[in-house]
Amino acid sequence: MEPVVTVGLDGSPESLAAAHWAADEAERRKLTLRLLHAWPLLVPEPTRIPAEMDQNYWAKRIVHNAKAELQARHPGLSIVGNLVADNAQDALLQAASESEMIVLGSRGLEPVESYFLGDISLPVVARAERPVVLVRAEAPEEGPPPTPGTAGGVVVALKLHGPCDDLLEFAFATAAARGMPLRAVHGRSVPIHARVPWGVDHDVTEEITQDAQNQLSQALRPWREKFPRVEVADSVDLESPAKAVVRAAKGAGLLVVGRRKHRPAVAPRLGSVATAAIHHARCPVAVVAHD
Repeated sequence: MEPVVTVGLDGSPESLAAAHWAADEAERRKLTLRLLHAWPLLVPEPTRIPAEMDQNYWAKRIVHNAKAELQARHPGLSIVGNLVADNAQDALLQAASESEMIVLGSRGLEPVESYFLGDISLPVVARAERPVVLVRAEAPEEGPPPTPGTAGGVVVALKLHGPCDDLLEFAFATAAARGMPLRAVHGRSVPIHARVPWGVDHDVTEEITQDAQNQLSQALRPWREKFPRVEVADSVDLESPAKAVVRAAKGAGLLVVGRRKHRPAVAPRLGSVATAAIHHARCPVAVVAHD
């Protein structure tokens, strides 16, 4: 199968915003965009019956309308529609295994009101082996809808506790494709031994910061060389990693966070940084599984 960017559609404003983001990314990467709508009650394609009697009418309309809107904005982009007779979670996980990335709509802090984020997005994010991008709907404006996440640069969160090549490759490739600067952020909480009655021991925190900065520079070095045209900045913040990442994401075009791959016997889960990013960052969030 040819490389594709897949977006999950459910007819919501969030999924349409995700489709616009995915179309922009597919065009920049010169990939095909696949519009996926999963519906367990999908029936074999009927013939010679009025549209109002077609059980698949609404499912087909969701994909058709999205395709028409996206094709008008991206006339040169290859777009395919895909209706699947399956539940959304299984269909999206299967699609993720066949895609360069999968893009979903997100409603952030409202899991009770969120179909994709509550019931679908989080299990897909926790299990997918390929990058999953969550996009929120933007407030409507006059004229063509803006592509979410085109302002600002790419921010990538690094823990520095092991290999993160998959995470950095995605972040650098996205920044290069979009012509955006990249900022690498590492947050590290101040340890107990650095705390004193009047605050913190600045000698200890300076040593911690310098050590983290050296590790960060070492992790970024090969990727700076591989992507010489990407403008790169890095920072070390002595605070909760989750807080550091959410703060760094303000004004960003995309936040990239990692998720450790799990063995089959271990229940999939998200770490504190990825969870905070998904719920609190206002920009699109890409979650990348890595070793």
